[in-house]
Amino acid sequence: MIRLGVTGGIGSGKSVVSRLLRLMDVPVYDSDTESKRLTVEDSEIRRQLIDWVGPSVYLADGSLNKSYFASCVFSSAENVAKANAIIHPAVKRDFLQWARRQEEAGFKLCAIESAILYEAKFDDVVEAVLVVSASLETRIKRTMQRDGVSREVVEERVKRQMDDAEKVKRADFVVYNEDDRLLIPQLSEIITSLFQK
Repeated sequence: MIRLGVTGGIGSGKSVVSRLLRLMDVPVYDSDTESKRLTVEDSEIRRQLIDWVGPSVYLADGSLNKSYFASCVFSSAENVAKANAIIHPAVKRDFLQWARRQEEAGFKLCAIESAILYEAKFDDVVEAVLVVSASLETRIKRTMQRDGVSREVVEERVKRQMDDAEKVKRADFVVYNEDDRLLIPQLSEIITSLFQK
């Protein structure tokens, strides 16, 4: 089983690439969605978060008190690191279990999509990393359109992420996404070369 990491900066088109991979019969684990699920369902995460920030981190119905959690976490870089140290190892374990199930189902290739693949050390559990790249201007315009936010808001988000050039430098494969129509030929070539390694 080959495990592929898919990452890229905000507005690069990671989700589009993941959708195309699924259409090409490659199962994709969405780490963002799954981390939200685990924050609610994983008893170890729940225990650690309650020990750390108190029982108010969960609402009466058991769901995460998102605004309270965000106010605790984003108050300092130290708190962000602490939250990540609680959540990321659980996501990594869950992904590896999920990947085993994909292998048992007969898949030879699966992927994990994560905006913070390198920062969360998810690159430790994949055989190769694919970075989706686009010009900064394209990424800003896409994100403004998608999220209905100002240019300043997007630029602020971009600043908080690992530099795109750094991701590209560390990647095994790069998909250039200025135009969605050019993605399938690039992805087909990458999938073929993965099986030739």
